[in-house]
Amino acid sequence: MKMKNRYRWFLAPVLFLGVSAMLLAVYFQKKNTTLEFGMFTGSNWDVANANSFIIIDKAIARFEQEHPGVKIHYYSGVLKEDYSEWFSRKLLEGEEPDVFMVLGTDFNQFSALGVMKNLDDLIQEDADFRPDRYFSSAFRTGQYGDVQYALPYEVVPTLMFVNKTLLTKEGIEMPGQDWTWEELYDICRQVTKDTDGDGILDQFGIYNYDWMDAVCSNGGEIFQPDGASCYMTDDQIVESVKYIRQLNELNQGQKVVQEDFNGGSVAFMPLTFAEYRTYKTYPYKIRRYANFQWDCITMPAGNRGENLSQVDTLLMGISSNTRKEKLAWEFLKLLTYDEELQTEIFQYSQGASVLKAVTQSREMENIVQEDMEEGDTVISGNLLGRVIEEGHIEPKFRRYEQALALADSEISNILENEKSIDSSLKILQRTINSYLQQ
Repeated sequence: MKMKNRYRWFLAPVLFLGVSAMLLAVYFQKKNTTLEFGMFTGSNWDVANANSFIIIDKAIARFEQEHPGVKIHYYSGVLKEDYSEWFSRKLLEGEEPDVFMVLGTDFNQFSALGVMKNLDDLIQEDADFRPDRYFSSAFRTGQYGDVQYALPYEVVPTLMFVNKTLLTKEGIEMPGQDWTWEELYDICRQVTKDTDGDGILDQFGIYNYDWMDAVCSNGGEIFQPDGASCYMTDDQIVESVKYIRQLNELNQGQKVVQEDFNGGSVAFMPLTFAEYRTYKTYPYKIRRYANFQWDCITMPAGNRGENLSQVDTLLMGISSNTRKEKLAWEFLKLLTYDEELQTEIFQYSQGASVLKAVTQSREMENIVQEDMEEGDTVISGNLLGRVIEEGHIEPKFRRYEQALALADSEISNILENEKSIDSSLKILQRTINSYLQQ
């Protein structure tokens, strides 16, 4: 009898502790919150990137440490080319992430359909948030109809790639940062030639510079901001298309291809800052451009414009259906607004930070220099900041992608078939306006 009592005294505390542990586990399980994050694997800029998860994983670890009981979950292995389909499926199932990356091709559609939360109130209510810390071009990329639906995470401007070796061989100095269309044409005219005497051109001025690049630097706009109509007959666009025809005529009907540039026989080619970062470093430099020295400068200014180029931005937004608005906003801010994490974009990605203070810093230049060979010049933070801040961004309306594809296809046809530019652009304007006003 005494032995039984002893067991009772022993089992009672054990049973109490067991039940308490179970109750605490249930309590804390209820207290835990999971925030879903949508992202894709690899680079948004279509260059090699083996470090796509590093910055995100660091951000998650830090956020979870600062927010006990909160877990961030994301699906790994979703490729960029599959991301839109993956997200659409989640949307149809009512399981879209609370915070997510937004592809440029999806932003207009998502904004128009109400997929993303209007961030204006969250921005205004947050006393610690200052939009002017972002590059204005990057920040405006997240606006649709004067409403802020997304914040910028990473930005990439277009630059002009210059084959320094070819220019030196031809006795031509590198253009300055404020160069013009006239200078570009003059250099292209000088370097375009038959170098081996077989009667066929084998050295060229420029590759892959198109009418949209020219419009950006000639002060032109292709569409009204709201997409109500297009401006195909405006002087800036007409001049831009005619300028591209002049450059093309230097090639005497020969088609310049990527292999010509890779082989060192082309002086100029537009490329993104992400390509600059990738192909200035080992081993990609060895694979692509090891046989000549090259550098990047601004795009040439047109007769009516400045040294501007296209700026592309990777955006992030919050689901309009999230039930964790405050947490989602704090996580979105950490990813896009925190200087420490934004600095790591230069360490682990190929784009540039969307924060002025980070991109224009000496630290940025030092990080980029680490990946380059000794003697290679690094684009200065001031120049990179200027190109981003003053950069041209695409208008935001629902049919933009389709309307631009129609314009690009027809202008390519005009140039290839030597059609009258003035009359053809008048016809194209009527066609596009008819489509936009349907």
